[in-house]
Amino acid sequence: MSDRPPVWRMVQEAVEKLGSPTTNKAIRDYILAKYGEVNEKTIACQIIICSVNHPSRVHYPENKRPRICNSRYDFLFRTGTGEVTRFDATIHGQWEMRLNAFGKLEVGQAISGPPDDPENDDDPTDEAGLPFALECHLRDFLEKNISIIKVDNSPLKIFRDHEGNAGIEYDTDVGRIDILAIDSANNLVVIELKVSRGSDRVIGQILRYMGWVKKHLAGERKVAGIIVACNIDDKLRYAASLLTDVMLFEYQLKFDLDRVALK
Repeated sequence: MSDRPPVWRMVQEAVEKLGSPTTNKAIRDYILAKYGEVNEKTIACQIIICSVNHPSRVHYPENKRPRICNSRYDFLFRTGTGEVTRFDATIHGQWEMRLNAFGKLEVGQAISGPPDDPENDDDPTDEAGLPFALECHLRDFLEKNISIIKVDNSPLKIFRDHEGNAGIEYDTDVGRIDILAIDSANNLVVIELKVSRGSDRVIGQILRYMGWVKKHLAGERKVAGIIVACNIDDKLRYAASLLTDVMLFEYQLKFDLDRVALK
């Protein structure tokens, strides 16, 4: 019987020995050098499972129920694509897995702090939680129906990187991309969602993300940007009119309520 530790323990040991921050590649190389033949996909999966802020961790058996992230599997914090550090709740905040409005398990901070990026704030409302909730709903809807967005009459697909990470709330060194997609020619499309009025401030935000994607992911492929908002104002129209690679989309919500006849 093998006395080798489970792979998640190997990952934990690697991070302790390598120090933080470190990379997924360095963790994999450490494990292979010390323990020999270990399935590389299993190593990659265990890194995802043990990263408290990785959105894909909820798809694994260890994380299939709502809970606060304080178990033995909660010792990594994802700092960027392919990069992690040791999780420290006093630095990174408390994280949890919870059910969203659609009953879908998701990862999020248990205690909300100030917004990470003031550019994400559109129109303030009396109900402070409403814009965030609606943006989650819009993102979840587009994740399942990304093909309704068409570029050159061709539907988009959700991007996946070489580690299998889906392009939903995709972490970068310069912020989190709402949706990262690919078109029919395999070019990359950065999608930024605004739940209410689309301000021209979002131009700088999406160009920042597009620049990061071009440098780190695209290679020879083209990079385009799409801003989705309920209402595109004139300032944003003027700003976007000089950018050939940025497109604007407006969404509409329709809600009907019919009275039910009683017998």
